[in-house]
Amino acid sequence: MRRSCVPGHLTASAAVLSADHSNILLTLHPRVGRWLQLGGHCEDDSTLAAAALREATEESGIAGLRLDPIPAAVDTHAIKCSLGVPTRHLDVQFVAVAPEGAEPVRSDESLDLRWWPVGALPTDDSSVQALVEAALHRLALAPR
Repeated sequence: MRRSCVPGHLTASAAVLSADHSNILLTLHPRVGRWLQLGGHCEDDSTLAAAALREATEESGIAGLRLDPIPAAVDTHAIKCSLGVPTRHLDVQFVAVAPEGAEPVRSDESLDLRWWPVGALPTDDSSVQALVEAALHRLALAPR
């Protein structure tokens, strides 16, 4: 899980959906220049779900996110670490639902932050579409 593991390391992210599941909150990632789900590296988190919830809360500014502790998907992508060394992120992806009327607040980890309709996602990263489909499927299976 350590960031220093050059061949690859685990990250955790969350598809943050609006209370009615019609929108997803995406961040314009400053390093990769694409609209992505919220997430990042594990720190002192006890579980991957805890890391995903912490990252989603920090990056969205939304208190009270409800996270499904069962992952919805896993994505592997090549990336260069902050030292310029090629590595892989093994991203374990969760689903979080925002409280009714939640208003996000952009953090310094994002160039922009906004709600996108799940049927009209940005086209700069196909993994977001796959995550939205997995998230909606996961929500349909989750106990209420």
